Amino acid sequence: MNDKPALRPQVPVGEALRAVARDVIAEGTAALDEQAAATAVHDFRKAMKRWRALLRLLEPLLPEEDKALRAQARDLARELAHARDASAALEGVDDVSDENVLSPRTLATLRERLEEMRQRAERVALTAAKREHLRTALATATARIEQWPLEAIAFPDIAARLAQGYRRARRSMPEDWLGAEAEALHELRQRVVDHRYQMELVVPLWPRVGRLWVDEAQRLRDRLGTCQDLAVLAQLTARQQPLARWRSRLTPLIASRRTNHVEHARRLARRLFAERPEAFRERLEAMWWQP
Repeated sequence: MNDKPALRPQVPVGEALRAVARDVIAEGTAALDEQAAATAVHDFRKAMKRWRALLRLLEPLLPEEDKALRAQARDLARELAHARDASAALEGVDDVSDENVLSPRTLATLRERLEEMRQRAERVALTAAKREHLRTALATATARIEQWPLEAIAFPDIAARLAQGYRRARRSMPEDWLGAEAEALHELRQRVVDHRYQMELVVPLWPRVGRLWVDEAQRLRDRLGTCQDLAVLAQLTARQQPLARWRSRLTPLIASRRTNHVEHARRLARRLFAERPEAFRERLEAMWWQP
């Protein structure tokens, strides 16, 4: 994290932001050079999440023609979504195995089925032509970065946008955590992902606490991500789906593990988003100006 471009008082804000944008696109491009499809899919989707978080942060400050970049990044990631779904279900199986209810033979069969699905999806999703298509899209984004009018941006502008992302995540927290629908938890996870990557920008201003903050956001993201993995696994147990024959055994395990993760996520979120957004913004600005 320390090696990544970020905001520092000794570097003009616009210059730092352009360096961050270049770094994100370079990360996505490097992912496409990975030979292993599973690694390439994972790393590319991760880079697109980081890219979308940055674009959401900067969106009001960018030219009108560049505001479509975030939607494009979403669409690029979705082109690999089916490959990711099988991986998510595999992670869900790993999670329910912690309940020690399913036999080793059953777990092995489930993993074998899902691994076959994942490999088939990756072969279709990440062909040589698809890799080239994604590289071209990233090259176009790189060209746009160099045209961004960032010179007049000051840190208070960014602090305001960071506080808005913090507020958005805070407002996404459900009142009834255990009764929340999968879609609501997924929406919260997306807002937490944005906040987590956006906060990386200010870690140099607040090194020790900033790293802890990002780590805490990542833990919350992981808990919510596992809830999503379990939701994908549950979908695959529906009628006429690949894991339908195991529905009666998996359903209670999925429910139990989901309850566990939601309760941990509730505690993490309440701690992470305890501060009022206005106070959060004021603290960010104070850190920028302190010697």
